[in-house]
Amino acid sequence: MTIIIISLLLLASLLPHLTFTAHVNVGIVNGREARPHSRPYMVSVQKYGQHNCGGSLISDQFVLTAAHCWKGERLTVVVGAHNLRNIKSSDHIRVISYIQHPQYIPIPLQNDIMLLKLEKKVQLSNKVRLIPLPNDGEEVGPGTVCSVAGWGRLTTSGPASNVLMEADTTTINPAECERKWGSVFLAPKMICVYGAGGSCFGDSGGPLVCGGTAVGVTSFGNIHDCNSPMSPNVYTKISAYIQWIRNEIGNVK
Repeated sequence: MTIIIISLLLLASLLPHLTFTAHVNVGIVNGREARPHSRPYMVSVQKYGQHNCGGSLISDQFVLTAAHCWKGERLTVVVGAHNLRNIKSSDHIRVISYIQHPQYIPIPLQNDIMLLKLEKKVQLSNKVRLIPLPNDGEEVGPGTVCSVAGWGRLTTSGPASNVLMEADTTTINPAECERKWGSVFLAPKMICVYGAGGSCFGDSGGPLVCGGTAVGVTSFGNIHDCNSPMSPNVYTKISAYIQWIRNEIGNVK
């Protein structure tokens, strides 16, 4: 049986045209509101003044996000946010360069990773900080408890969250991910996770964080369920792209 997948971002725009019975999930599924500014690396990637995707601040002028988050529109990044209804104009920074991975493929999603260069360097503070990245080729073993966060939808077909939500989740053995996703899951370049909580639509591009390090970029999930045990959420494995990141922006800490 062919499993149909679609990026978490793309599905948000297609939901009104799809006919299915959605599972009701809370959260970022079964999530909780993050303590304000406890994740100072999180950014809201926006188009036309609306939240579009998540992202991670990895240097004072670069954001790491998913390649499918950009389709030619002009994007801005909001830093230091918690409640997106209470952000100042000074928190918005224009993106001046969109660096999708050169081997990015939208269908099926492969090499779904992108760098955004900001028009100016951000001023780091208690509310705006960088997140560390893994070493080249570093692996996260199955059964590792990690976390995800974002401003995505509160349910599969419901509204987005104004405040940053977070949830704990657990990495799955790559062999099990391959059994559940088939050939679309590429173990050398992807991680999949499942837990009581998980990413939902609008959380694309945000980080999978394990031990304080960003190890994945939210990429795709099942169209019927934001947090399905049968087809768990999939993340681009950052450690597989460290050399590319360094070549583009220099050695990040």
